[in-house]
Amino acid sequence: MHVFVTGATGLIGRTLCEALIRRGDQVTALSRRPGAARPAGLRLVEGDPAVAGPWTAALAGADAVVHLAGEPVAGGRWTAARKARIVASRLDSTRLVAGAVAAGGPRVLVQGSATGFYGDRGDEPLDEAAAPGRGFLADLSMRWEAAAAPAAARARLVFIRTGLVLASQGGALPALARPFRLFAGGPLGDGRGWQPWIHLADEVGLLLLALDDARASGPLNAVAPAPVRQAELAQTLARVLRRPNLLAVPAAALRLAVGELAEVLLASQRVVPAQAEALGYRFKFPTLGPALRDLLG
Repeated sequence: MHVFVTGATGLIGRTLCEALIRRGDQVTALSRRPGAARPAGLRLVEGDPAVAGPWTAALAGADAVVHLAGEPVAGGRWTAARKARIVASRLDSTRLVAGAVAAGGPRVLVQGSATGFYGDRGDEPLDEAAAPGRGFLADLSMRWEAAAAPAAARARLVFIRTGLVLASQGGALPALARPFRLFAGGPLGDGRGWQPWIHLADEVGLLLLALDDARASGPLNAVAPAPVRQAELAQTLARVLRRPNLLAVPAAALRLAVGELAEVLLASQRVVPAQAEALGYRFKFPTLGPALRDLLG
């Protein structure tokens, strides 16, 4: 299979490209820096996914597209300018990718999305049929998925609604672990909120499932089957790192530190991977303890 990947220099995209190459697929990645280091066998095409250019011709020659490009959501305080960049990076790039797919070529589009789609929902179990929530990230996720709609006339379309991705080499886990390593760790807020999470190996496994399985269509929750509350996440981190779990971060302090982004960090989302399990996916790390031990040693 020839797979075209956007967002290939990010944590998930880079690991996905390596997995595709290992299994023998041809991989073309869109990059703003064509001279950047890359794994052997990866072809780079220069371009910005949010700006039309010759890269769409390379996309048209692929069998499938995995579109993961977008400004990081948790990269800092949500100023008005930063929120505008987060929105534009997703919607502009998705419209271009979906338009190129609709014009001919790939028959599969695997589109990034987020469990933020569901908003703050307390203890309600949330499978792929759950209604969208409210708030900036929920609204963005709905618009992000809707922007890919033109591709559905030609291609099988899968939305990967990703939770907190745990990885040793980047993402949120090093930041979560740092306070515990300094003997200052604890849960966020009151600890009762549900946190959907997934090991990077299973995130990539579900992306491969979405590419390969013709039954995969529409939303697919990329989360482990055992979501945890913030209190359990903190407790498990402390146990794996052999550190105390004493200093909770009050919600008010978190809001003061990061502003509106705190509402996402404090949101309760009991998301379950109903579609992945219905398709027979077997999680490598279904529970948090073994996942953290694998990543933190």
